[in-house]
Order: sequence, then C-alpha cells, then structure tokens
Amino acid sequence: MSKESRRAARAARESRRLGAAGSRPAAGDDAPRATSTTGAGAPAAAGTRARPPAAPSARAGRRERVRRYQEPTFLEKYRALLIGIAGVAVLAVVVGVVFIGATQPVYACSNLFDPSPTPTISPGSSTRLGFAEEDMGNSHAVSRPQKYLYCPPASGNHINASGQGPIAPRVYKPTDNVGPPNWVHNLEHGALVVLYRNDSPGATTAGLQAFQQFYDTFPSSPICKIAPGVLSPVVARFDSMTHPYALLVWDRVLFMDTWDPALAIRFYNEESERLDANGVLIAPPEKQCTLPSASPGPSESAAPSGSPAASDSAAPSADSSVAPSASPEPSPSAS
Repeated sequence: MSKESRRAARAARESRRLGAAGSRPAAGDDAPRATSTTGAGAPAAAGTRARPPAAPSARAGRRERVRRYQEPTFLEKYRALLIGIAGVAVLAVVVGVVFIGATQPVYACSNLFDPSPTPTISPGSSTRLGFAEEDMGNSHAVSRPQKYLYCPPASGNHINASGQGPIAPRVYKPTDNVGPPNWVHNLEHGALVVLYRNDSPGATTAGLQAFQQFYDTFPSSPICKIAPGVLSPVVARFDSMTHPYALLVWDRVLFMDTWDPALAIRFYNEESERLDANGVLIAPPEKQCTLPSASPGPSESAAPSGSPAASDSAAPSADSSVAPSASPEPSPSAS
C-alpha cells in the first residue's frame, strides 16, 4: 500500500471516529450535540447521514391554540327563570278563568214579570189562576249568564244534562245552587216549581218545614198521572221577583204574598197538564203521555189507559180553553 492510500485510510477512520463521538455524547456532557446541516452552513462530515429536522407536534399545536370565550345569550342565561315565570302566568290565567266562570251570574233578567195583582179567586170561580207569560222558547243551548226576557221565567233556554236539568224534585235550601237553567227543564215536562225569596218567611226554618209538608203530600199529575217526586214539586230560592212567592208551570205564573199550599195544588191540577177542546194535550210542551186526537163519544171512555177518568175533578173539562194567551191579564176562560 502506498503512502497516499495509508494516509487516506487514516483520514477516513478519523472522520468516522469524530462523527460517532458527536452523535453520541457522553452522559452528563453539557456540550451541544453535533448535528448535520445541509445547504447553508457547514457541510456534513464525510460518512455520516444527515437527519431531517423534526416536525412540530400536532398536539403541541392544539395546546398553543387560544380558546375564545363566548358570552351566553339572554335566553341561555335566564332560561330557568323565564320558564318559571311562564308557568306561573299560565297557572294564573287558568285560575282566573275558573274563578270568573264560578262567580259569573247564572242568569240575567231583562224585565221583572209584574202584571196587575191577581184577583181574588173564589172556589167556584171560572177565572184561571195566575198570568200567562210570553213564551221564551225551550232550547237546550244555554249561555252564561243565560238571559231571560222575564223573571221569574216560566219558559226559555235550559240545561239538558243528567242531574242539572231536569233536576231532582225536592225542597232546596237558600244556600243550594240551583237556578232557572236547571228547573225550567222541569217546567217543560209539566212540573210545578215553587219559588221563594230569601227575604220571605219561606227561607226560614219554619217556612222550609211547611214546604217539606207540602212536598210529602203532593199528588200525581192531573192527566198523565206522573208520580210525585219524579218531576214535581221543585221548591227553590229565587230573588228576582216582585212577590215573596211564585208558582210556575210552563208559560204561566201565579204570585203569592202569603204561602197557600191548597191554592198551589189547585194551580198545579188546573194548569200543569191541559187539554184543548178536542181532548188533545196542549200543555206541557214535552208530552208525558199519549191521548186520543179527538174527544170520544158518549159511550166511550174519555180517558186513555194510564190517565185519570173523565169524571176526575182534577182533569179539565172537554170545553176547556186552548193554549194560554200571551197577555199578562188572567184569562176569563174556564179551567
């Protein structure tokens, strides 16, 4: 081997030794580690491989990202409070509607029915008891308050629901909540309704006892023989009238200043169920029994099965008048 060859070999070994020593520093050595550079800077030592620069860590980049704080909106900030306020408002509206409905009057009167005083009726008089009141219809469509042209109403719109109209016949106390929309339906079926004002003797303990005795001895209906306690009598408080007491059948009113149970029974027998001149049932508007369309001959029975005989003193005679007139004056025709 020539001297040049030996010199080149030594240089190569020295270069490799230096490169190895620079890439693996001894433990605790604070000297900076030799790195290879390319391009600008010192060239890499012969026999060594240049290392590419390390790429920055993606995780380290995320940590360096600045997070922007977003102020919550008004709805987000006060959502729970707004929901609570809305719930309270809805509850208040519901309670208000219920309260208004409960306190709103059940009925309203345009006029107090106040015809001239009923003349004294002797037992043998042919003058009909009470006054005819203008018919106000018999619809089942009830509003609140239900408006009546006259009070006390002997006709008009009324409730058609079990337990609300017709109502159970009995003596209702002054504190019981019943009114025209309830008992007008009883009138439509032929009932007798007895009304007393709260400032009358009828509202006292003695007055209520007298009404109970009247109820306990009440008869069946005069023609169809509807048993007492089915539709009649209804005794109830009613303040919108000009007299202490009022007796009602459909379209007819009899006022009383003093309670007279015998006169009340007579009024019921003569006016609650009535026939026309041909023997056709003309009152009440809701028929409770079936009668012949014409009066029977002399040899035939005047009463159908289930109805009273022709000689029954409670039934009107065959020549009784037709439907009551709308005039507030007593009708002169016979009962």
